[in-house]
Amino acid sequence: MNAEKSGIEVAVVTGLSGAGRSTAAKCLEDLGWFVVDNLPPELIATMVELGAQARGAITRVAVVMDVRSRAFTEDLASIIKDLDARGYKPRVLFLEATDAVLIRRFEAVRRGHPMQGDGRLQDGIEAERILLTPLKQEADLVLDTSALSVHQLRAKIEDTFGTEAASRTRVTVLSFGYKYGLPMDADLVMDVRFLPNPFWIPELREQTGLDGEVRNYVLSQEGADEFLDRYHELLRLIGAGYRREGKRYLTLAIGCTGGKHRSVALSEELAARLASEDGVAVKVVHRDLGRE
Repeated sequence: MNAEKSGIEVAVVTGLSGAGRSTAAKCLEDLGWFVVDNLPPELIATMVELGAQARGAITRVAVVMDVRSRAFTEDLASIIKDLDARGYKPRVLFLEATDAVLIRRFEAVRRGHPMQGDGRLQDGIEAERILLTPLKQEADLVLDTSALSVHQLRAKIEDTFGTEAASRTRVTVLSFGYKYGLPMDADLVMDVRFLPNPFWIPELREQTGLDGEVRNYVLSQEGADEFLDRYHELLRLIGAGYRREGKRYLTLAIGCTGGKHRSVALSEELAARLASEDGVAVKVVHRDLGRE
């Protein structure tokens, strides 16, 4: 039974303390995986079975394991074999780093190693490395994070565990009216009140930016098309930088006076342009449409 037949994919993330498990877990969550951190090994198979019975609500389960778990290595190794025998074919990601890098990371956060006990930090790292050697040898992918930045580690995990849809940048284009206040969740805010307001044209006043007459009026105004062209180009630059930084969600707010005409029409047009790009998923929200 493969992932397609069982309806669920399974990944196990483990490795040395300080090698990047938390970053890996956050990245997998962003990619749409259901992530469980530090689950006792004997409960992993139960968790996966429950996910498989969720009728599509859970399709990808990632379990993050470390030496804090009881009976870590022997039980985890047997559970991985058990999952494989059941047909779930778990992929095992093992994260490691050099002793020097791990020591520097622990000292930076001023925390002791979980296996250090009364000894030195180096003693804890060595003990854990020996303990995890069998799991490392069985891992599907071993990543040495010594020379990787957080963003480089995220990129490698996305390449391995992401899908095209999951790795897309999700953009929300939000129209709003300044008279109702600024949207607090916006990453970028653009004011389009420099364009003539259709409100002052009697035959357009009761219509909205979703209506063809208003849309055509707004987009035909001097500066409207140039604004869309330049803002779109700017967003390509910004979006590429956000992707390099691991940001996958972006809210673009476009405001006019009442959030009824100009901001609505321009939001729809900008969203259509963004939707034509690869790697971008777009939705449009008109926050204040219908309030006046």
